[in-house]
Amino acid sequence: MPNVVLVGAQWGDEGKGKLIDFLTVKADYIVRFQGGNNAGHTVKIGGDKFILHLIPSGILHKGKVCVIGNGVVVDPQALLKEMDELTAKGIEVDRNFYVSEACHIIFPYHRQLDLLKEAKMGLLRIGTTGRGIGPAYMDKFSRVGIRLVDLLDEKVFARKLEANLEEKNQILTRIYAEQPVRASEILEPYLAFAERLRKFSANTSVLLNDALQKKKNILFEGAQGTLLDIDFGTYPFVTSSNPTAGGACTGTGVGPTAIDTVIGVAKAYTTRVGEGPFPTEFDEELSDKIRKEGGEFGATTGRPRRCGWFDVVILRHAVAVNGLDSIAITKLDVLDILPKIQICTAYRHKGKAYEHFPQSMDILRESEPVYEEFDGWQCSTKDVKKYDELPANAKKYLARLEKLVGVKIKIISVGAERGETLFLESIF
Repeated sequence: MPNVVLVGAQWGDEGKGKLIDFLTVKADYIVRFQGGNNAGHTVKIGGDKFILHLIPSGILHKGKVCVIGNGVVVDPQALLKEMDELTAKGIEVDRNFYVSEACHIIFPYHRQLDLLKEAKMGLLRIGTTGRGIGPAYMDKFSRVGIRLVDLLDEKVFARKLEANLEEKNQILTRIYAEQPVRASEILEPYLAFAERLRKFSANTSVLLNDALQKKKNILFEGAQGTLLDIDFGTYPFVTSSNPTAGGACTGTGVGPTAIDTVIGVAKAYTTRVGEGPFPTEFDEELSDKIRKEGGEFGATTGRPRRCGWFDVVILRHAVAVNGLDSIAITKLDVLDILPKIQICTAYRHKGKAYEHFPQSMDILRESEPVYEEFDGWQCSTKDVKKYDELPANAKKYLARLEKLVGVKIKIISVGAERGETLFLESIF
């Protein structure tokens, strides 16, 4: 297997966890390159269900090396909880798992500031998960962040924590009228976290580049989706990192020439969580129906996902900014119940048609989707094992998606289990 980047091609929740789990069989290293524990990758294996927020899905396979890259912001308490839960289920975490010493650390004041800012914004809120991801990235880019390598040195950590709290407490007390945070409240528990994480800390850029020299195969795992990218998403209703393919390089220290192929994952319809424009969103009745059928509730927050028709405009955008070589379509089976299915091929705003993703959120919010309608197949696809066994109308729908998007569909998922996956052709 070559070196592969797998990214979400919509607003996240596309089913990347399942695909990563499937592709891990042929990979040597699996690397998470951005985001934090605001992500949630769900993998079902037999009767077991695993929801992973920070650790790469490859941890479920023996003998694979799993890495959290420097582009990830890490909540140590959340990471250790996840490690303990996996261990309790018989998954080995103590070996072949590494965390970049350059990862920035999430602290309680990050979570507090996240929630306070969101509440203060009212109707202008972003829809953050409240896990401190954004404030931690703000510290990173303000060059005041505390990294894992700092956390592992008690003197350095204490000095940087005091400096951070001097500023954070001014914000908490003067803007939000909250009580100040004392360094002692953080120092002791975080030093305990540091001791548990010490043996997993590594210069993961060196680790991965050594692996490349040895011709090992690396699978890069993105969180969230293209339309939540800080640069190329529905700004400001985005995450605080780059879940696009370029983030695989900056988030791991591996150069772009090492990447052989980029796979995009998209649902057979569209979902998003939180605030922001969503041109193809269903009405309330159909949203409830699809949400129930597809289990559309956030793996991290449990929030109900907003649901809508497949949007070709955002997929074309994802193809361009990620350089997608192929697409995996997931949850085709959720559409089994519908008599009619629509595909959005363009947006119309004040008489002008947009076939490419507009940068203006006002245009996006006010646009009317232009649809093509298809007959549904209204029979189960769950037991289908080969593409030729799909209903004729399902094949017509997929063929039209492929033509409109301009990139081949090479994988189709018709259920949550590993075996409910169709490979149209090799992706490598």
